[in-house]
Amino acid sequence: MRLPEVERGDSLRTRTLIRVISLALGARLPDAARVAFYHKGFVGTALGAWTQDAMRGPSEWSIAERKLMAAMVAKWNSCPFCIGAHRAIAVHGMDKTVADAALTDYRTAPISDPLRATLTVLETVTLRPDELEGGQIRTALAAGATRQQLEDAAAVAAVFNIVTRYANALDFAIPTDAEFDKAAGMMLKRGYA
Repeated sequence: MRLPEVERGDSLRTRTLIRVISLALGARLPDAARVAFYHKGFVGTALGAWTQDAMRGPSEWSIAERKLMAAMVAKWNSCPFCIGAHRAIAVHGMDKTVADAALTDYRTAPISDPLRATLTVLETVTLRPDELEGGQIRTALAAGATRQQLEDAAAVAAVFNIVTRYANALDFAIPTDAEFDKAAGMMLKRGYA
């Protein structure tokens, strides 16, 4: 199901708002934002508030690090839209080569030990949740991650384990790199709520 088929019947106000934002971007508004505008009953304000808190709330992780976590969850869930969207925002706060290296293989990427250990936990939570054990958490703590960082990372993983699945289910269109970059600037300013 492509989103243009789902967009029929919504209010003139919503359609106009999306057109204005698309014109300001100079590109089609990405499907994730379109779903949020058109289908508040589906995505809901609660998901937007939860995502805003996980991605922009107080945290020892930077926005770029949390965006990298979201991109990694998207990679593990085979969601090209979310990989591109969150990588595009992550590179606004970290070196592009570091983000790309992490997406290729976080185990060898030039990232901090706490982030690497946290990504190991998130990979297990995403791909094999039944295998998560206290030993993995202790390993992450020993690598320098704090309990609060692990809780914050778990919130990012929880949100994006949901979002990546609906992005795939709704078959979001994949913007070009230039369009992802334009949308990233908007998301950095606007946020999720």
